[in-house]
Amino acid sequence: MARYTGPVCKLCRREGMKLFLKGERCFTPKCAIERRNTPPGQHGQRRRSKVSDYGLQLREKQKARRMYGIMERQFRRHFEQAERLPGATGENLLRVLESRLDNVVYRLGFGDSRPESRQLVRHGHFLVNGHKVDIPSYHVKPGDVIAVREDHRGNAYFKDLGLALARKEIPTWLQLDVRNLSGRFVNMPTRADLDVSISEQLIVEFYSR
Repeated sequence: MARYTGPVCKLCRREGMKLFLKGERCFTPKCAIERRNTPPGQHGQRRRSKVSDYGLQLREKQKARRMYGIMERQFRRHFEQAERLPGATGENLLRVLESRLDNVVYRLGFGDSRPESRQLVRHGHFLVNGHKVDIPSYHVKPGDVIAVREDHRGNAYFKDLGLALARKEIPTWLQLDVRNLSGRFVNMPTRADLDVSISEQLIVEFYSR
């Protein structure tokens, strides 16, 4: 599966906000947004007086796509899946994105960022309901249990993870078992449960043109 391999701090600068793609670094003065909050490139400091409706919709779509680390074709498929579900398409899209395995691993605190969580999944460190799953886009369903594989818990990364997990703030739609390095996907989140700064209606308008 294709993925972006360039400098991620440029993505944050282009969107003008923190996308939290580098974990703890994003909370330090080293964060690119803290040091230079202008779009990348030699013309980055130029300010446009007005952005068109299309421009606003495009930026919102790009922001969501980059935040979750998804390429365009796959993001479009997620949107089409959200359209087929009952209810508001925008909220459905956020639920589809949040139920991806790489995102759930990130929300549970096993990964410091979504890119790191994606890599952990790809390396086969996790079980879903007792079965190895190494596909980041795998959709977790309510009641599913996500756990670090028992034979991988001796890995230095997971050995040092316990204390960090105890300090993590876990969303209400997830449950974390620190001792067993596992978590449960309790239910699909509502819009009020999600703290993502995305205007999903703009994305719906973008694809409805």
